Amino acid sequence: MTRFTSTNPATGETVWEGEAASQAQVGAAVEAARAAFPDWADRPRQDRIDAVKRYQAVLKARAPEMAEAIARETGKALWETKTELASMQGKVDISIRAYDERTGERTTDTAFGRAVLRHRPHGASAVLGPFNFPGHLPNGHIVPALLAGDTVVFKPSEETPLTGQLMAECLEAADLPKGVFNMVQGGRDTGAALLDQRIDALMFTGSGAAGAHFRRKFADDPHVILALELGGNNPLVVWDAADAEAVAGIVVQSAFVTTGQRCSCARRLIVPEGGQGDAIVEAVAAMSDRLNFAPWDSDPEPYAGPLISEKAAGNALAALQQRIDAGARVIRSSGPVDNLPGAFVKPAIIDVTGVAVEDEEMFAPFLQVIRVPTFDAAIAAANATKYGLSAGLVSDDAKLWDRFINRIRAGVVNFNRPTTGAAGDMPFGGLGASGNHRPSAYYAADYCAYPVASFEAGSVKNIESEIKGLR
Repeated sequence: MTRFTSTNPATGETVWEGEAASQAQVGAAVEAARAAFPDWADRPRQDRIDAVKRYQAVLKARAPEMAEAIARETGKALWETKTELASMQGKVDISIRAYDERTGERTTDTAFGRAVLRHRPHGASAVLGPFNFPGHLPNGHIVPALLAGDTVVFKPSEETPLTGQLMAECLEAADLPKGVFNMVQGGRDTGAALLDQRIDALMFTGSGAAGAHFRRKFADDPHVILALELGGNNPLVVWDAADAEAVAGIVVQSAFVTTGQRCSCARRLIVPEGGQGDAIVEAVAAMSDRLNFAPWDSDPEPYAGPLISEKAAGNALAALQQRIDAGARVIRSSGPVDNLPGAFVKPAIIDVTGVAVEDEEMFAPFLQVIRVPTFDAAIAAANATKYGLSAGLVSDDAKLWDRFINRIRAGVVNFNRPTTGAAGDMPFGGLGASGNHRPSAYYAADYCAYPVASFEAGSVKNIESEIKGLR
């Protein structure tokens, strides 16, 4: 067996260590899920509601402990991990409501009897979790799946196994039937072994590259439903906004929150050429200088912490340097934060106007500025990406918003709010390389069950009168 560890990126301390599941153990987990599926799917829906409500109660009781564990394992500020635990608890009630609204039952009387719409679960579902929101994001797949009647095999990110273990303990304490929820720990090999099993659904949150791999893997297997929540090279357009300081707050919260490790973070800031654009960029740069990046338990409270690892920091800095080498002008350079470990990086702002740069997500607090002559050019620049997760417009002119919302291509599009703004009772997902048209959050109910249309008569009756051309 392969042992691996999870470390606190802010200190280097080990927070979890254990063994990766073997191929045989992964197979056993999937078989357990398959064996448990018929009974779980056939139970009265109230049984499944009661089960996830018990899980919700355990989450609430263990919230302080889990919030601190996520902060230690990811390096995120405690204020943010407390919010993550609150979102995990709230997901239960939202998912119950979403199931009723989007995938419930409906009966219509007909001349012959009735037409009935029902929804049925897919079966054994594989859930692969990310590291940036290691509780909230997989929870957003797991809870709707369990409510729908699916069974689950969950593999947490190898960067955040402690969070996965704590979630599994909460679900175990909720007294789910054996095999309904199963967890396997490990890295890429464990994930590959899971996807080689006989699964019925894959629910994944992670990078665009991984999502593309999964599309290819299952291209010839239409039985497996894919729900892919992926990254983005997200644009934020600022146009005709007079208060540069107010704009700066929206931009900073779009680009640098969670140390840039949100898939909805703004990666490209698109502004007018000339003095108006200059004022916006200067205000954003000045505010970025005031952000406090520090360990999660620091005093005063930090704005954000490190990237998930020194390796991630090195990769991000290399991608930033590639853009600078290609001709990008440095407005604010990145680099180490004081004397903190190497996973900490300063926010960077570079001007890439007229520079050919890769259309790829930099999962770090790095912002690229693009200057354009007209608002139409701004929309064109915003749409010039293979991704389509989030986008935003900051403007005092509501008429520009009317044009923007009709022409921008993204699944989350905000006006005078950060691109990272999202809600559990709204859909969350994107187009192109950002997903596969199966948004999560409130719409997760859609991919956890499939619709069944039935036309039903109460008894066997002769329908010869409906058959034309009989002799």
